[in-house]
Amino acid sequence: MKALYTVGLLVAANIFMTVAWYGHLKFAPSAGRGHLPLIALILISWGIAFFEYCLQVPANRLGFTGDGGPFSLIQLKIIQEVVSLSVFTVFTLIVFRSETFRVNHLISFALLVGAVFFAFKK
Repeated sequence: MKALYTVGLLVAANIFMTVAWYGHLKFAPSAGRGHLPLIALILISWGIAFFEYCLQVPANRLGFTGDGGPFSLIQLKIIQEVVSLSVFTVFTLIVFRSETFRVNHLISFALLVGAVFFAFKK
């Protein structure tokens, strides 16, 4: 059950992270809208990233073997990277409809699945 909670928290955390890092790109200036100063974008992103940290830290605590969780530190990092790229891909395809998902992207995901396999192999 700790594994499921850990992954769920990592998914939620990465949704916030992806919005904080890339969401402002969707709202680039267009006709009739002005630029927000860079410092404003940074502060808004930090505000969003706060919630990412509120989920990421408990996920790592809950999941880490040193705190009674099911995952080693390396396994946690591999899971986090796969979750991060998966969330980013879904976000990109939904929010930035001009992006395309190509065969080379599919191959890279298959290689990530291989990385997860090898990270968990005893």
